Amino acid sequence: MADLSLNDLKALAAVAAHRGFRAAAAELGLSPSALSHAVAAMERRLGVRLFNRTTRSVSLTEAGAGFLERVQPALREIAGAVEMVNRFRDTPAGLLRLNGSEGAAERVLPLVLAFLERYPDMRVDLVTEGRLVDIVAEGFDAGLRLAEAVPQDMVSIPITPTEAFAVVATPGYVDRRGRPLAPADLFAHECIRTRMPSGTLHRWEFERHGEAVRIDPPGRLTLGSHALSLRAARAGAGIAYVTERSAGPDLESGALERVLADWTPPFPGLCLYHPRQRLASAGLRAFIAHVREAQAG
Repeated sequence: MADLSLNDLKALAAVAAHRGFRAAAAELGLSPSALSHAVAAMERRLGVRLFNRTTRSVSLTEAGAGFLERVQPALREIAGAVEMVNRFRDTPAGLLRLNGSEGAAERVLPLVLAFLERYPDMRVDLVTEGRLVDIVAEGFDAGLRLAEAVPQDMVSIPITPTEAFAVVATPGYVDRRGRPLAPADLFAHECIRTRMPSGTLHRWEFERHGEAVRIDPPGRLTLGSHALSLRAARAGAGIAYVTERSAGPDLESGALERVLADWTPPFPGLCLYHPRQRLASAGLRAFIAHVREAQAG
């Protein structure tokens, strides 16, 4: 009979969930090579291949999928038992896994650092990516997204105040090319386009008096982030569509000028969200309380 430990089974589940060794290793606090060797050793003890490996992907074999299907209920029971015991601790302990965009992670990082200082037995794995993931399927405790992107079946806790986009350009550009007064006027301008991490172009959204407009503006320059678009606008390359918060210092100094302000109303900001049906872990409950305390303060 193969001698498998709980850590072996957790490694199997993590690699299957992430479909790869790098992200799974980060979750488990191991190096990818150590995790790969551990899985290979488990396969040798069982006498079957659990994963199909290529240079681009890792997927369960039929034997691996069947084995994991049988052991996952036991893993959930064990995790639940550990969490039950944690509720009797004076302070929470364990791993809190959060998923969000890079911008969301930057905003929440000060809260995470203060949380870790407050709870020395907690660990946080803050994963950033452009795509909106299924946090339940991919093993995250909670997500960080703008309120409009939070799935409807999730519990949502606001983290930041309302946000707004701003359409900006240098005073020199506006003097030279004219001031757009409506979104349609942008088609006569040089617009700096932004490509999202998912690969899609960020469309510019406007609203005024109940009228919503969404356009894909013209422009010879496409960049990979709003930060780069802001920098290009500051250099006089054209008109950029960025967050009001990021453009704030340039607007205050006069380096940039805002146009179409009446077409970019505020919208709900960043939220922390988690599954409604699943009991939150002690670590997540402590983090939610930490967030709410910071808001009140």
